[in-house]
Order: sequence, then structure tokens, then C-alpha cells
Amino acid sequence: MTERAIKGVLFDLDGVLIDTEGTYTQFWEAVDRHFPTGVEGFAQVIKGSNLHNILHTYFPTEEMRAQVTEMLDNFQRDMQYNYFPGAIELLKELKSNGIACCIVTSSDKRKMESLYSQHPDFPSHFDAIVTGNMVSEPKPSPECFLLGAKMLGIDIKDCVVIEDSINGLKAGMASGAHVIGLYTTCSREAIAPHCHMVAPTIGKLTTQSILNIINT
Repeated sequence: MTERAIKGVLFDLDGVLIDTEGTYTQFWEAVDRHFPTGVEGFAQVIKGSNLHNILHTYFPTEEMRAQVTEMLDNFQRDMQYNYFPGAIELLKELKSNGIACCIVTSSDKRKMESLYSQHPDFPSHFDAIVTGNMVSEPKPSPECFLLGAKMLGIDIKDCVVIEDSINGLKAGMASGAHVIGLYTTCSREAIAPHCHMVAPTIGKLTTQSILNIINT
């Protein structure tokens, strides 16, 4: 492993680059009160999963799924997509060092359009973007990260995954990538067993610290 070089970084979106996970937790807790799922810690359990999987796993009727989708569309249209401090600086630094970058998110097209409306330059920081509708299996399946590496034209073993959710970290590890876990959503203790390296936020990472993961 130490003879390989890091050539690409695969970023999750919420809780990694965009500071929205706390807001989403509040939203899904409200949904669970409106349509009780009976799942303890529902808002945490679904983190990293795509909308289609959430709807068809926890909301059994078409009417319920339509109402939840409408609630989510209204919520995402009005919410603020704020970058974590240091996120854009790291993306620029990676680009200047010839490291390819890819977004790998469970978010759907409508959510991404809302994000782009607030940050029109967002797509320009990435060589590829994988969204939830592009894969058949949600995280913790590694399918999304394998697709991201394929779109970059890079072996997944030469990629670093940066994630915050347990499902996302499991997906990254299953893919064969080197995995950095950020404890923005879950505790350090919760994520540590599911990654090669931990950090508090994206702003604490540098190109060099990411490249050094092959030696950890």
C-alpha cells in the first residue's frame, strides 16, 4: 500500500463540505413525529442513505411517500447551504497539486440544484459528481465510491474517501479506498473503527495530511 500514490479524493457532501447535517437531523426527526416509523434514532439510522431507499423502506404507502417528498423539497429549497470553514481552500489546494476531486453524495438532483443556485461555482471545484440517483444501492454499499473512482479514471485504491456518517464510512472501507472520518455528525469514538484516520472537520485537513494517509 505504501508504494501507491493518492491520485483522487472522493468527498461526501453533507457533514463534510456543507454544514447541513444538524439541520437534516431536525427535519427527519420532525418527519418521524408526523409519520412514526418506530425506528429508534431514525434520523441517525438513515444518514448516508438516498431518498428512494428511505421512502420505500420506512414509508409504506404512496401517499406517505408523496407527502414526505413534498416536505423535503420545501425544506431543501429554503435551507442555507453553508460551507464548512476551509472547505473551498482545501479543494483549491488539492487541484493545484494535481489531485482529482469528486463529490459522492446520496442527495438527489433537486437538492443539488438548490445547492447550485446558492453556490453557482460549486461544480467547478470537481472533476466528477455522483448523486444518489446514479446508483442502485445506497451507502453502506461501496457502489457510489467505485463509480466515483471510475468517473475519475483512477483505481479506487489510489483514492481517499472523506465521510462523516457511519453508513458512508462503511461504504468507503468496503470500496477499498483509504478512508478519513470527520466527527462532525457522530462522535470520534463512533467513527474511529470505520476509517483509517479521523479529523474534527474538513478545515483541519491539508493536501499533505491527506497524502500521508498511505503511511498510517
